[in-house]
Amino acid sequence: MTSTHAFWLAGRQATGETAFDVTSSWDGRLVGTVSVPTEAQVEEAVAAAHAVLDEFAATPAHVRAAALDHVSKRLAERTEEIAQLISAENGKPIKWARGEVGRAVSVFRFAAEEARRFNGGEAQRLDTDPGGQGRLALTRRIPKGVVLGIAPFNFPLNLSAHKVAPAIAVGAPIILKPAPATPISALILGELLAETDLPAGSWSVLPVPNDRMPALVQDERLPVISFTGSGPVGYAIMDSVPRKHCTLELGGNGAAVVLADWSSEADLDWAATRIATFSNYQGGQSCISVQRVVADASVYDRLLPKIVAAVEAQVTGDPSDAATDVGPLVSEDAAKRVEAWVDEAVRDGAKLLTGGTRDGASYAPTVLADLPAGTTLACEEVFGPVLSVARADGEAEAFAAVNDSPYGLQAGVFTHDLRTAFRAHRALEVGGVIIGDVPSYRADQMPYGGAKQSGVGREGVAYAMDDYTYERVLVLTGLAL
Repeated sequence: MTSTHAFWLAGRQATGETAFDVTSSWDGRLVGTVSVPTEAQVEEAVAAAHAVLDEFAATPAHVRAAALDHVSKRLAERTEEIAQLISAENGKPIKWARGEVGRAVSVFRFAAEEARRFNGGEAQRLDTDPGGQGRLALTRRIPKGVVLGIAPFNFPLNLSAHKVAPAIAVGAPIILKPAPATPISALILGELLAETDLPAGSWSVLPVPNDRMPALVQDERLPVISFTGSGPVGYAIMDSVPRKHCTLELGGNGAAVVLADWSSEADLDWAATRIATFSNYQGGQSCISVQRVVADASVYDRLLPKIVAAVEAQVTGDPSDAATDVGPLVSEDAAKRVEAWVDEAVRDGAKLLTGGTRDGASYAPTVLADLPAGTTLACEEVFGPVLSVARADGEAEAFAAVNDSPYGLQAGVFTHDLRTAFRAHRALEVGGVIIGDVPSYRADQMPYGGAKQSGVGREGVAYAMDDYTYERVLVLTGLAL
């Protein structure tokens, strides 16, 4: 019998009056039962975080860095256990789950490194004008306040890490709210944080139901909100708290462009393999998965069958099997939505080249061609293992096709030409341009975020640390400079 997982309230374990079950989307088995905090317990966590704000901001850098190093080390030690949990919670194939744990190890390590060098202060002479003679400005960064981190289901550990680690690094208390489908991975972080010497109240992990979140979002003691998830929810949060600082990492409609100079058989094989892999990894449930391919007319007819063959070679099945490339989606409802979008596209004239079938929560890796412009699949983020391929006449038309989207997270451009790479960087309305690869590449230390409806602000440890803080200037007077 599975025991109930406690949550973490101001650094200590607690249980509420109710609980909910977390089940596997692959076989329906019970993964765990999670306790739900009461309204009074949520209030206690918020009050504790608010009360410890000054103390935590003043915590020596070595204390914060040591805590972050400890979590990184313990994640590495428990990699297989945590990977199995991630796979069970959201259906992610075990090989991708292991990779997610490895990334979280790096995020906490990066944060420890940044904590040691953060906020040393920037000195600026002010005697460049007569009125500033004898004056020196010292600028330091100060936490804006308690952070409310809201994490998604698709990377339940690593995207929780991207909320928690930068907050600890700058000395900002954080309340982490994991996704209802995948809370146990975040609760593991609580176990590891509890082993450190961080002040009580500086962190909580609260599996609060979504319908109780509006009050938490609007609490004035939580001035910073970091949200990763769907666009409608993210913008609803921002609209409800216009005076708060919000970082929103939202959806995408990731495009991979294959240009005319990427034309050898080896080039096209590489592009097809990368496209097939990263249109289907995590079941396509990544905001930078490949959803669209725009291929130059000169390579389109040779590339398309390679993509179809590479997609058909993806191994689907039990996510706990190390050979599996594509597991189920997070729920059967998610798979039914993907099915409806593909069926609509086919009715409207898209050509189904492979896939297009559903089995419970699993949806077969799918490739479409001639996707009509007005279909839902062409306009929105599918968040499933579905790919469309289109033809373009030249670079300008290909780049225009990428920009013809309300989203702008990342794009991949397959080219060997450095000048083309720089033109792509200037022309494409996205937060990141990946040359020679798919849009799905992300290094956890780089600035990550989007343009247009893909969000506001940037993640990446050092960039999130800036986001959680503001500049405070100290002017010293009467100095012999």
